[in-house]
Amino acid sequence: MNVTNIDEARDWFEVLQTSERSQTALMTLDPGKSSGDKAEAHDRSDQVLLILEGHLTGEVGDERLRLKKGDVIMIPSGVKHRFTNRSQTRAVTFNVYSPPAYPAG
Repeated sequence: MNVTNIDEARDWFEVLQTSERSQTALMTLDPGKSSGDKAEAHDRSDQVLLILEGHLTGEVGDERLRLKKGDVIMIPSGVKHRFTNRSQTRAVTFNVYSPPAYPAG
């Protein structure tokens, strides 16, 4: 069993745990920051994103979303997405990828 505390994450995006079939990560976006310069997709991995703190604007496929604390979104593999923090406070998300999308660690 692999137990990790989200408070141990130090980078703006950090993979927390990886198994053969799934992966967890934490993303922290300061005001004005985005998850990337453009929308990108995970070719083989579905993603579940839970807003733990703050608000985000999301571009998911052809949709534009306003997400707040407690919102959960499922992003199928192959769907381009990007998230931007347009608020004045940081936004924190907990993410699950299945199968893993990033190298372990």
